[in-house]
Amino acid sequence: MKPIGKYIIIEINEEEIKTESGIILSGEEANQFRYKKAVVIEPGSDVSLISKGDVIYYDKSNSFTMLINDKPYTVIREHDVVVVE
Repeated sequence: MKPIGKYIIIEINEEEIKTESGIILSGEEANQFRYKKAVVIEPGSDVSLISKGDVIYYDKSNSFTMLINDKPYTVIREHDVVVVE
C-alpha cells in the first residue's frame, strides 16, 4: 500500500496517559486531547520530512480511518503532524 501525495498512513498507539500527580486518565478523558500519538506505517509519495516507523503526534480532528486488507488504519495529511519523536 502506498499513499499518494501528502497523505500518511498511521497506526494509533493506544497508550495509558498518566498525569504528573500519578492519576491515570480513562480512554474517554484521553480522547479529549486534541493531539494523539501514532506510528507512521507508510508516508505518501510527496512526504519528505516524515519516514516509515517515525513516532508522531498529530491533530486527530483531521484524520479518518479506513480498512486496508481487513485492518483499520488512520490516514492523515502531512500538515496535520505537529511533532516527530
